[in-house]
Amino acid sequence: MARHIRFDASDSGGKDSPSGYEDRESGEVTVHETPGADTDDMAQLQHLSEGIIDLDEFEGLFRTFDHSAWRLESRRRFASDEATDTYRQFVKTGTVDWDGEDPYCELIRSQTAQGKRVERVRIVDQPPTTGQLYLLNNAKRNSGLGEDIRNLWRADAERLRLPSEDFWLFDSRIAAKLRFDDEDNFVDVELISASAEMARYSAIREAAWHHALSFEEFAVRLSDSG
Repeated sequence: MARHIRFDASDSGGKDSPSGYEDRESGEVTVHETPGADTDDMAQLQHLSEGIIDLDEFEGLFRTFDHSAWRLESRRRFASDEATDTYRQFVKTGTVDWDGEDPYCELIRSQTAQGKRVERVRIVDQPPTTGQLYLLNNAKRNSGLGEDIRNLWRADAERLRLPSEDFWLFDSRIAAKLRFDDEDNFVDVELISASAEMARYSAIREAAWHHALSFEEFAVRLSDSG
């Protein structure tokens, strides 16, 4: 069988999942299972519309965006990260031996190699939580895939009136708002495409991106302040 891709909530790793494509005229996103050697394995197509989508449908967006995937990451912790061996390694040693060849890495590397942009701003508390420090360490690996990762102090985010949301913005046309339960477990995704909301999310992106620091500079300042 062919290997598929799965993202966790913070994208600090990868597993298996379906892929998809987008109809350029209608704007509909179609998600399907990647076929194996036997073309009869192709699953029935499922079309997405604005509203709640599941993880498999969400993952297809990372294969089909045209030019940019941008994220605001505002959470203090991700339960999915804390369940990983890499998180336990970080807590024990302060560093991680990251796998740069897993399916997530392969997908993002292939997208950025085509000139597509994958960017994010992570909001960080002062002092940072363990989960935020773990992701700052992870940024070294993801930047090697072609991602541009920046950080912003939460006090600055509040001064800029950035929302406490966690979302991806694809091609400035589709927003995928990640939803979590009270225990910080990733639940599902709200897909948003209304033009007024797209204008709001684009304004959030511009403000956050303008004031955020590269993760390298942020790490230096964090070290100096410690």
